[in-house]
Amino acid sequence: MAYDLEEQEQLAQLRGWWKDNGTTIAAVLLAVAVGAAGWQGWRYWQAKQASEAAALYDGLVKAMQAGDAKALRDSGGTLVESYPRTLYASMGALAAARFHFERGELKDARAQLQWVTERSPSEELRDVARLRLAGVLLDDKAYDEALALLGAKHAEAMAAQYAALKGDVLVAKKQPAEAKAAYRLAIEKAGEREAALRASVQLRLDALGG
Repeated sequence: MAYDLEEQEQLAQLRGWWKDNGTTIAAVLLAVAVGAAGWQGWRYWQAKQASEAAALYDGLVKAMQAGDAKALRDSGGTLVESYPRTLYASMGALAAARFHFERGELKDARAQLQWVTERSPSEELRDVARLRLAGVLLDDKAYDEALALLGAKHAEAMAAQYAALKGDVLVAKKQPAEAKAAYRLAIEKAGEREAALRASVQLRLDALGG
């Protein structure tokens, strides 16, 4: 009998506690459920975006290989307009820039690379785009703009490439002393896997008299 009374008291306490806290708990559980559903929805949306962007990037690469400028512009335009947060958009813009550069379309190449430097979610790809844009500017004889880009903060892994191109720009500006310093820095910064770059820069440095 005592057990029954104790159980009844516990049930009464539980009902009282639930009356005081039940609404809050239900709200928390509902929020958790909604949050989980939202997270699953977000993951599905991201996967869908990546899949669609990948298909467009594949189309862009095929257009490059076929030399189809219109198809490349169509795929690249949709990528940067509809899927700008994906890496495929940045990679597509870099590929399109190369396509235009090889055809002497420097203005179009610059536009693609500029987009990557300003909009890419990848810091590494932004560094790559700045380096390539500086190279385009060198060909376009926009030396000061190129130097400004090469002076921007970048990953240490790309230090040798940045310094080497800076040397090339300074040579074009007829500043051999500064070019030598840049080339020496490039040789110093070149990693074990950059033996070809180191050798190339050494030739350029030797051409200036070391």
